[in-house]
Amino acid sequence: MAETVHVAVYDTFADWEPSYVTAGINRPLMQRESGSLRIRTVGATLEPVTSMGGLRVLPDLTLEQLSPADSAMLILPGADIWEDGQLTPFAQAAADFLTAGVPVAAICGATYGLAKQGLLDARPHTGNAPENLASTGYSGAAHYVDEPAVTDGDLITASGIAPIDFARHIFARLDLFEPAVLDAWYRLYADRDPSGFFALRAAAVEPA
Repeated sequence: MAETVHVAVYDTFADWEPSYVTAGINRPLMQRESGSLRIRTVGATLEPVTSMGGLRVLPDLTLEQLSPADSAMLILPGADIWEDGQLTPFAQAAADFLTAGVPVAAICGATYGLAKQGLLDARPHTGNAPENLASTGYSGAAHYVDEPAVTDGDLITASGIAPIDFARHIFARLDLFEPAVLDAWYRLYADRDPSGFFALRAAAVEPA
């Protein structure tokens, strides 16, 4: 049975931020173990949510039903409502995941939520800007790294303008692709290098 990567969804979530990740997982042609992972969405309830781009998404399960033991990773996109505290339960779920040794990946406004939860106080991380995270009152400013995305053990953080780097770090943490394939993917999507396309096409294996 495929392991599950859980993507949190809530009103105003930035739908483009996890899009490279979900496409990479759901299109298994170049994966190290084809079809070993699947995507499931997690909402506060099972009611539909509307993304920042106006897409309506029906969550597969609720936050209450989510367990680190049943997950390979929890992904938290940004949203307009991270800073007003509405999404604190998702940050608390991230704390549970990290305590259980299950990876968490947060991008854009979700890094604000994790900072406010105290999860970035003692580990290298990034976000939209150091000033943004400082406004949470957290004590981790000395650990801020000015990079598009940062991996520290089980935690991945990224700027909202770096969804490709975010995906690259997630793919690496999940060991989804062979290193040469991941390098080709990044060359194509981040560097717009045509050689990446041809390398990916050569690596693709059609399902039996």
